[in-house]
Amino acid sequence: DMTRRDLQNDMKKQGRPWSIGKGFDHSAPIGPITPAAQAGDVGKAGIWLQVNGVDRQRSNVAQLIWNIAETIEHLSAAWELQPGDLIYTGTPEGVGAVVTGDVLEGGVDGLGSIRLKLV
Repeated sequence: DMTRRDLQNDMKKQGRPWSIGKGFDHSAPIGPITPAAQAGDVGKAGIWLQVNGVDRQRSNVAQLIWNIAETIEHLSAAWELQPGDLIYTGTPEGVGAVVTGDVLEGGVDGLGSIRLKLV
């Protein structure tokens, strides 16, 4: 997912929720959905992002603060999760600004990848 740091920082200064900096139009492009039964052991899968062909983020899903099962358990106590719901967990270190024209490609090993150009 993408973050508008300018909007996020404005909201922080005002003591307001940061949602506007996270939930803007086209802020969360996704690749193909893979059913869990076909996904394999994504709990130990590599996760990566390249910007213009250069590694920006590269880690492993096992490095998440809470593993996938713990995350689902916690969230399902607050919301009724349904098939097809998406859960965004954050990303590995290496976040940074991108600009119009940048080409982003990322993925989770075993689940495929997504490639897009910022316009």
